[in-house]
Amino acid sequence: SVEQLDEAVEAGPVAALQNRYSLLERAVEEDVLPRCRELGVSFIPYFPLSSGLLTGKYRRGQAPPPGSRLESRRDALSDKAFDRVERLEEFAAAHGRTLLELAIAGLASQPAVVSVIAGATSPEQVRENAAAADWELSEGELEELLRL
Repeated sequence: SVEQLDEAVEAGPVAALQNRYSLLERAVEEDVLPRCRELGVSFIPYFPLSSGLLTGKYRRGQAPPPGSRLESRRDALSDKAFDRVERLEEFAAAHGRTLLELAIAGLASQPAVVSVIAGATSPEQVRENAAAADWELSEGELEELLRL
């Protein structure tokens, strides 16, 4: 929270803050990210893929893949979540990119964000995550994304 960040800064220099942040969980955009920019504190988001929901492997109306993170958390697979995922997927496709690339690049393009912590369980996932690094959203693209 902003309060915790301010308290930490009062105690001494703070180089970076790690917090949960994804294109589905954007609460930090309201206060934490602006405060990081104000204070010159780098922001490093974790869980940018929302437990895999922003990878494209989950589809509305389909059972989660066996053994997947969200197999036991079907509440995360709500119509509201899929409405948002599908809008993000359309945005990514319109820019010739994948949903996963957007999930990472959309965060990495934020001014205070210096790196994005994205997990991977296979070499292919590492390659997919790395592919997002060559897409820096323009100011216009970022504004459009944040309006979705």
